[in-house]
Amino acid sequence: MKTLLVVLGPTGVGKTDLSIEAARRYGTSIVSCDSRQIYREMRIGTAVPSRAQLEAVPHYFVQTRSVREYYNAWQFEVEALAKIRELLEERDVVVMAGGSMLYIDAVCKGIDDIPTIAPELRAELMEVYEREGLEAIREMLRELDPVFYGQVDLNNGKRVLHAVEVCRMAGVPYSSLRTNRAKEREFRILRLGLVSEREELYGRIDRRVDAMLAEGLEEEARGLYPLRGLNALNTVGYKELFDYFAGVTDFEEAVRLIKRNSRRYARKQLSWFGRDKDIRWFHPDDGAGIAAWLEEEGL
Repeated sequence: MKTLLVVLGPTGVGKTDLSIEAARRYGTSIVSCDSRQIYREMRIGTAVPSRAQLEAVPHYFVQTRSVREYYNAWQFEVEALAKIRELLEERDVVVMAGGSMLYIDAVCKGIDDIPTIAPELRAELMEVYEREGLEAIREMLRELDPVFYGQVDLNNGKRVLHAVEVCRMAGVPYSSLRTNRAKEREFRILRLGLVSEREELYGRIDRRVDAMLAEGLEEEARGLYPLRGLNALNTVGYKELFDYFAGVTDFEEAVRLIKRNSRRYARKQLSWFGRDKDIRWFHPDDGAGIAAWLEEEGL
């Protein structure tokens, strides 16, 4: 049976190590489902696997795009599924690893069929976004689709902008195209979730932030500061340092906010994943339990 093994969980829990161990065990590759590790300019702040880890097993969708490029979960569904199907032609198992909730759902459940956005329309709306800001795009969405306007995170510029694109392209409200029905995949999907006690997880997150700073996160963020308006850089670890560079906060406060916001993001991930009853949860140190479960599943 062809199987996609999804290793998921909150930020900082230890997904990278387990996914590499699993990929080596099955002689297979890893498809990354991290919506920020896909950008090549954001290596330190997104905890891209080390060179040794990347060389241990083949990885896909890691540092393959520029922050200047538009990319979303709909594109990821198409491209990741194509790669997974290609890999499964040669082996029985493929590992997918990451914590980006919408990207995981895109592959496991599918995203509703949405019309392809014409490049000229995308360019037109991006020009409005860059010239007049997110508020102008929000107002467009409020007029085009008040239902989705009331549901979406209005601070998520990427999602608000995409909804407006779809409304304009399809000529109907984006909300009318969303069926929320899971698509059938021709391969089996196993979801392996990693979780630990909150205080343990928070400690791991804090230590990882310290390690990123020691590795050069501040310098990496300074290099990206001129591009701070791009949606890809509206990311924990970068936006707090951008405020520090702008004189809004001092360095110590920026670091405190990076740690706090990383913990908040972890809670958001756990809340999202908690709605999926198909996830089998393990502590990251429970190697024996994980191995036993995989064996029960025929892997």
